[in-house]
Amino acid sequence: MNIVCLDLEGVLVPEIWIAFSEATGIPELRRTTRDEPDYDKLMKFRIGILKEHGLGLKEIQDTIATIDPLPGAKEFLGELRTITQVVILSDTFEQFAKPLMEKLGWPAIFCNTLEVAPDGEITGYKMRCEKSKLTTVKALQSCGFETIAAGDSFNDLGMIEASKAGFLFRTTEAIKKDHPQYPAFEDYDEFLKGIKAVL
Repeated sequence: MNIVCLDLEGVLVPEIWIAFSEATGIPELRRTTRDEPDYDKLMKFRIGILKEHGLGLKEIQDTIATIDPLPGAKEFLGELRTITQVVILSDTFEQFAKPLMEKLGWPAIFCNTLEVAPDGEITGYKMRCEKSKLTTVKALQSCGFETIAAGDSFNDLGMIEASKAGFLFRTTEAIKKDHPQYPAFEDYDEFLKGIKAVL
């Protein structure tokens, strides 16, 4: 049995931290997993910037409320779910994901959790498991699933490499150049055709 494992940000919805960077006018918050392969380093950097500017969970959630899925994403996901099982594997946080999942028609998502103080300050984060995307793909395979994985960033490469088929979607030129073995798509129709071809 096949299961498609999709990244969330950059693949189905805009990057939350980039949207928040634009909303707050803080350019340092534009940094994402496309730019920084070390997720722990990236999150500690982000939390430091939030503290410096006195920003917390509420301000980020207010921005998330204004974010819509990428054009065509909901339709792509809806069609894909009629032909195979799909799970979203994301390094985002449950406190961010819920309104986005509602706009996408409530797909299954596995993500992480923020540690938040009573006053709303983000003090840390808890990963669901180590190397969460790769670990989850291996766990699904141990349950008898054949995985097909797709994403756009450094933190997606492990699950892509471990799967029976992998794709890049709207990724950077640098990642495409370093990983030419994976088909890279820019639009959902071609992406869907690519996935159907390996099912």
